[in-house]
Amino acid sequence: MNLIAELEAEQIASLGKDIPDFKAGDTIRVGYKVTEGTRTRVQNYEGVCISRKNGVGIAGSFTVRKISFGEGVERVFPLYSTNIDSITVVRRGRVRRAKLYYLRSRRGKSARIAEDANYKPKSSGAEA
Repeated sequence: MNLIAELEAEQIASLGKDIPDFKAGDTIRVGYKVTEGTRTRVQNYEGVCISRKNGVGIAGSFTVRKISFGEGVERVFPLYSTNIDSITVVRRGRVRRAKLYYLRSRRGKSARIAEDANYKPKSSGAEA
């Protein structure tokens, strides 16, 4: 492993975050810390993950899209942000693309994503 990857792995380990295995097409709920004045609360943002950027590294981010009051709203979250309280996978989607930007032009039934009933989590490579 090269030096940069080692430093990145140390940084991720020091954060102690538990990031679930999710990909584009999955419906996820992100608990985001919102500060209003002196008070801090956790606000849930639930929608479809339409993209993941920079993989599982420290610079990784993901985009979540939801429909709020008939208007499409997208939000980009850094994967290892200190403002993210929790990430929960609500349902797994069966898609054939890594980036679901085509959902932006879709409305109603054509914007639905089929549920992946027989989802198998990625193996960590520990079994040998």
